[in-house]
Amino acid sequence: MEKRRVVITGIGMVTPLGNDVPTCWENLLKGKSAADFITHFDASKFKTRFACEVKNLDISSILDPKEARRYDRCIHYAIKSAEEAMLDAQIDVNQEDALRCGIIYGSGMGGVHTLDVNIGGYGAGDGTPRHSPFFIPMSITNMAAGILAIRYGFKGVNYATTSACASSAHAIAGAYYQIRMGLADVMISGGTEAAVEVSGIGGFNALHALSTRNDSPETACRPFSASRDGFVLGEGAGTLVLEEYEHAKARGAHIYAELIGVGLTSDAYHLTASDPDGIGAKNAMQLAINDAGIKPDEVDYINTHGTSTPIGDLAELKAVKAVFAEHTYHISLTSSKSMTGHLLGGTGAVEAIISILSMQRGVVTPTINHEEGDEDSNIDYKLNFTFNQAQQRNIHYAMSNNFGFGGHNACLLFKKL
Repeated sequence: MEKRRVVITGIGMVTPLGNDVPTCWENLLKGKSAADFITHFDASKFKTRFACEVKNLDISSILDPKEARRYDRCIHYAIKSAEEAMLDAQIDVNQEDALRCGIIYGSGMGGVHTLDVNIGGYGAGDGTPRHSPFFIPMSITNMAAGILAIRYGFKGVNYATTSACASSAHAIAGAYYQIRMGLADVMISGGTEAAVEVSGIGGFNALHALSTRNDSPETACRPFSASRDGFVLGEGAGTLVLEEYEHAKARGAHIYAELIGVGLTSDAYHLTASDPDGIGAKNAMQLAINDAGIKPDEVDYINTHGTSTPIGDLAELKAVKAVFAEHTYHISLTSSKSMTGHLLGGTGAVEAIISILSMQRGVVTPTINHEEGDEDSNIDYKLNFTFNQAQQRNIHYAMSNNFGFGGHNACLLFKKL
């Protein structure tokens, strides 16, 4: 079977660094940290009192107040980023076969605020059930995919992916396969998360997964540094429009990049911890390279999963070295989570977009918060981490890694056109 080519023709983001692509990209290049004290709720009694929150999002331009109240914050993020991506791609479903236009959209946790309010409110009351009639549709993880289909009239494949922090990378992989196999011409894909809530912070604190650097939130996320002590929770969404190459050319679409390889594996190791030898991550990267039909030494850039956890960062570096050997030292390695925080189910899509923009614009965003002399015998600081400042780089092939609790691994490989 002939494999059809898959390209990216639209992008949109809502992140703690900005509520659209240009603003987020500008702040990434500046090396700005989005971490600050939590405002969504009173976090004063929590071990971690800071996060990377989306700020000043005005949803009123695309949703009327009544409709907006029926959606959890994670849906707001998905709609806003999808609107930007669709305007960017200039897709008119009236000019398309709606049955060949689909949506695969990820979320790791769904409507966390809705769950907290409805379940927490019930437990704190007199025991009488009082739940919003929109409680279920506001909280389930598939609702972003459903609402986007209604909004844009896409009548083809429609489902959600949930694989923790790999959710939106898996969604993009699914969209890629739909187009590649000839089942769709246009796909909206990505992911969203809004877990900076009582249960989100409380749950990750209980796992000892979050940084507790409350005296300096803006420097708390420090991937690949010896002093890293956990990730910083973020929120937001990323949306991509994927198209079959000839279809995009025929309508004169602007093409950002081609998605040429996908690698999906499982650690089959632990509930929350990465395989310390990085076997699953290594296999995912190798599969993506094999799928793309390129050689490992052609990869110029990796947007690492790079969460700033002691075990996870090391495991990923072991995996990278296992795949790329000596070429590892010629690859630009970066972690945008050092600035955005960890967007959980939204992170794969946001980091795919950052990877595409880095490739298109010839610049690698920095990994911030690395301190001079911050040495760790387990980290090879001869690698090109692009610490603390952006780096100019001609990138032909860009890789984006995402790994989730449960051992879910997803690797996306993009080509510059």
